[in-house]
Amino acid sequence: MAEPMSSGVGVATAIKLYGFIVIVAICLFLVSLVVIMTRIPRTRPEWVVSLSCTVVGSLTGGAFVVQRFGLHAWANDWFGMVALGGVVFACGLPAWAIVRWTFNYINAREGAGIIEVIREIKDEVRK
Repeated sequence: MAEPMSSGVGVATAIKLYGFIVIVAICLFLVSLVVIMTRIPRTRPEWVVSLSCTVVGSLTGGAFVVQRFGLHAWANDWFGMVALGGVVFACGLPAWAIVRWTFNYINAREGAGIIEVIREIKDEVRK
């Protein structure tokens, strides 16, 4: 039979878990706000796609960095969680840039067919 856990430990665990979730949510909001304010999208669909890709890039990129560099111990105290929030924030910025570059590339070749685009990419890769 499992040993009972005191309610104080349960409360501390809940505070850490919800505190981290709040920090991540704030970082996602801030990274979205920063990138939207610096490079305003031209259309509503571009805005929605860019925003969603930034959020996904923040979460997945942040998780990758934490896993790759073993930053799990940072979640043991408040300042470490804030630092992890900064990591999540920083990982969303490249995602936004990649989406914007993709939109610019697509807009520049609006009338081109798929074969022309593939040939152009192939030629660029071979250089």
